[in-house]
Amino acid sequence: MDMSDIYMEIFLPAKDATRLSIGAEARIVLDVAPGYAGVATVTFVSPEAQFTPKQVETQAERDKLMFRIKVQVPHEQVIKHIEKIKSGIRGVAYVKIDDSVVWPPELNRLFPDDLSQMKYKR
Repeated sequence: MDMSDIYMEIFLPAKDATRLSIGAEARIVLDVAPGYAGVATVTFVSPEAQFTPKQVETQAERDKLMFRIKVQVPHEQVIKHIEKIKSGIRGVAYVKIDDSVVWPPELNRLFPDDLSQMKYKR
């Protein structure tokens, strides 16, 4: 396993996935450190729906399609903290569909360079 390739997969409805750009800003908040956010970037948007209703004949059914999105942590950030990285850590990712929207304050409190200063959820 390449621990320097850290990402999270999320799923967005079609109406949001189609507006999302490769390279869009993202934030990742880990369940164990909910007071901090990590910077990430959208690196993949699936060309096909992952969850498809049986019938997609109507607009209402097409609105339920969900697309897989890959949100990746920058390599230079991962390398700085490679000894602390674990696979399978749970969390939530947020993506910026509209570049003009400003991140809320709780998503601008980024992981400190010195991870020993972080307060973890127990």
